[in-house]
Amino acid sequence: MEWDWSFALNILPQLFEGVKVTVYATVLGSTLAMLIGLAIAIGRRSGGPVLEAVLRYCVEFVRGTPLLVQLYFTFYVLPDIGIFLSPLVAGVVTIGIHYASYTSEVYRAGIDNVDRGLWEAATALNLTRLQTWRHVIIPQALPPMLPVLGNYIVQMFKESPLLSMITIVELMGEARTIANTTYRYLEPMSMVGLFFLAVSIPSVIALSYLERRFGMERKRHHNMSVF
Repeated sequence: MEWDWSFALNILPQLFEGVKVTVYATVLGSTLAMLIGLAIAIGRRSGGPVLEAVLRYCVEFVRGTPLLVQLYFTFYVLPDIGIFLSPLVAGVVTIGIHYASYTSEVYRAGIDNVDRGLWEAATALNLTRLQTWRHVIIPQALPPMLPVLGNYIVQMFKESPLLSMITIVELMGEARTIANTTYRYLEPMSMVGLFFLAVSIPSVIALSYLERRFGMERKRHHNMSVF
């Protein structure tokens, strides 16, 4: 089968519709993952031993099961107990919770690396727990975590084709529809790969830049502390 440029140009608008759905689901899912992950990390850090144990087991359970199984469970099993979600809501919620289990560990590591003296200083200044987290701990813990969190967003984008398994017509779903209708797979599947590369490669470059930048800042702060 030879590449047909006219066919590729004709299917481009349809694939763009799939790209919009993919990006939309990734943005919503990543936002949910960041917020839930932060809440889990804070809960494990300051919620007491019982809450810490419950959250730890929940995180391990989610991380120990495949995303595809979780998608099927949310969309196909929950209706059996009366919980009905639209495909997009089910996909966003599932992928958000799935990646929240990973981002929570990133947040937890970043929080644990904050200098203990900052906690003591916040206590000495009689700051409330909310003020301590908002104005002292999170601003110090967040910058070094950005490259890792960004990497999970890229990974989430690359795993978005799994959403087609619960009837969401995203980029891969559009390509599969075109291929099954026209019996031409070369153009749609190749263009899907190009779309993913067009997003992933600049993201990887940006993440590498962030890693170098924060690495140099940590080295500079270390040298200043030595002198």
